[in-house]
Amino acid sequence: MENLKYKRVLLKLSGESLMGKKGFGIDPKVLEFFSNEIKIAHENGAELGIVIGGGNIFRGVSGEGMGIGRVTGDQMGMLATMINSLALQNAVEHAGVYSRLMSSIQMQEIAEPYIRRRAIRHLEKRRVVIFGAGTGHPYFSTDTAASLRAVEIQADAILKGTRVDGVFDADPEKDPNAKKFDNISYLDVIQKNLRVMDMTAVSLCSENNVPMIVFNMNKPGNLLAVLKGENVGTSIS
Repeated sequence: MENLKYKRVLLKLSGESLMGKKGFGIDPKVLEFFSNEIKIAHENGAELGIVIGGGNIFRGVSGEGMGIGRVTGDQMGMLATMINSLALQNAVEHAGVYSRLMSSIQMQEIAEPYIRRRAIRHLEKRRVVIFGAGTGHPYFSTDTAASLRAVEIQADAILKGTRVDGVFDADPEKDPNAKKFDNISYLDVIQKNLRVMDMTAVSLCSENNVPMIVFNMNKPGNLLAVLKGENVGTSIS
């Protein structure tokens, strides 16, 4: 087991990351890759909570363009996160790691109800805990759900896995001259409108002194490197 700088963490993954090179849905190769990275982190002593979005299936905000009300659209988005959470749980357990899926909306046939003390106990028993259905309320993103769960489980950090190498002053996929930040404050993220996470999520982390590391989840070994405190991605505190 490695000496980890961050032992208990909340890993936030976007739903879009599961698409891989597809335009919609879930790429099995991405699921397999993510589950192996999670397994390596787990075997090295990490206690992992995970929140995954649903944007590869349905995004609440986009539903308004189809005549779907915001509340209904967000509820549909919460169900999309459960589909992704079930897929990730299945992949993680195929990799040989015990897990639990907890839902903010009661779905007792497929997931446990979210209870903070029970979630912490699962982590202490070395189970990966996947938190589905966001906060259970409309108007809140899965970024906010991730920040909330990170605070509730007393995580050492929140790790946001993306497809770029950290936080930049411009979109690095569009601007080759974009500058990467190695370290930045939550206040600067807000003032510069860097859109790392939504403002509610950023404010919640800032108020509760939960550091965030934004890193490229698609590079093998990056998750463990972040947990060990290596200079990977961008640290926000």
